[in-house]
Amino acid sequence: MKVYAFKVPKKPGENIIVQCDKGPTFFDKLHQHEEIQLSLIINGHGKLIVGGNVHSFKDGDFFVIGSGLPHLFKSTVDYTDSFMISIFFTRASFGDSFFERREMEGLKSFFKYAESGFKLSRNENMIPQLMESIVSADYFSRFILFLQLLKTLSECRKHKLSNFTQSKEISDDHGERLRSVFDFVMQNFDQKITLEKVSELVHMTPNAFCRFFKQRTNKTFFNFLIEVRVEHGSQLLYNNKDLSVLEVAHLSGFNSISNFNRKFREIKGVNPSRFVQSLS
Repeated sequence: MKVYAFKVPKKPGENIIVQCDKGPTFFDKLHQHEEIQLSLIINGHGKLIVGGNVHSFKDGDFFVIGSGLPHLFKSTVDYTDSFMISIFFTRASFGDSFFERREMEGLKSFFKYAESGFKLSRNENMIPQLMESIVSADYFSRFILFLQLLKTLSECRKHKLSNFTQSKEISDDHGERLRSVFDFVMQNFDQKITLEKVSELVHMTPNAFCRFFKQRTNKTFFNFLIEVRVEHGSQLLYNNKDLSVLEVAHLSGFNSISNFNRKFREIKGVNPSRFVQSLS
């Protein structure tokens, strides 16, 4: 593990790892693992960071996170527990050449998109049914259902999660610095954040930090910060329809509503008011 010490729990001889996470929050430290991760959000909402890109998650969302992609789920804490079903596997889980066989050619689309991670563009009724069936199935049935799941995912419409193009082998030191930055931003995005403060946090000069962050996330630090703020704003608009756009802007760390409207439109494709209208 190069970003954060994390090992997917695995029983001896287990090739398809099924994990049910239920609690106030999900594991919220920046981490990566060899396994490809398939995750269905049963309950909960918050922000997901994958390779430096920021997304929201909510009930019913389905994500695929590729092997080695740094990621974290940051749950919004409320009165209900978050609940996620995840499946972990590697391309070598059933032998080095299993997924290279002619019979597996139909899964090429899945593995191609999995490299950068993806979210299903729309809810597919069959996916939750397959995920829930896999949890309680015996080993043979689980294997058949798993292949059916991969085939279904290959045919679904997908939304790319990350532009993470740098080497996935991030050193322990660099991984710890990235984790510190992400943790700081997630805790303080609604406050004023200066480049000097963040670079000091990781013991670097501002110029060195800017290069470091861009090389490892393919974006500037302030672009990342704005994405976090806009995603938080979209969650507030989605979950708190009694809040005005002005209130949401301030709660998300924007010092002016015009700046919030402009950045929201750049990232979401619509302004906040249109976004609210689309929810009704």
